[in-house]
Amino acid sequence: MGIVEKKIEELGITLPEMRPPVANYVPAVRTGNLLFLSGSIPAKRPDGTEVRGKLGEDLSVEEGYEAARLVGINLLAVLKATLGDLDKVKRIVKLLSMINAAPDFTETPAVANGCSDLMVEVFGDKGKHARSAVGMASLPLNVPVEIEMVAEVED
Repeated sequence: MGIVEKKIEELGITLPEMRPPVANYVPAVRTGNLLFLSGSIPAKRPDGTEVRGKLGEDLSVEEGYEAARLVGINLLAVLKATLGDLDKVKRIVKLLSMINAAPDFTETPAVANGCSDLMVEVFGDKGKHARSAVGMASLPLNVPVEIEMVAEVED
């Protein structure tokens, strides 16, 4: 077990099995030293329940933060499945956080922090990244958050 996986274990996080894509795409594409991860949705909570709903209507900022953190857990699972070893992550470069938001919801950055904070907890300074956090009229399966990632990796 590598350094990053030990940190994940210390945080009490269990990475889920990576789900196969539901359409004609792949979970990750590597070009050179960059790994582009497809949009991911929240992992199931430890009790098996799923987060669904729209921020500003069905869910609070705190619930959205939790959902974004659960997305981060799924993104870590994709990284692990793709690379085999999370210590190969040199840097989290960019996150695109898409928030299922009511028209007047303006706290998308606070929601996106759930994933951003997790990346820094897990990777330290290598987890600090550029980011966009934007509101969307809807997201697949009525999930509250979908996030794409770009990571710099090494062999």
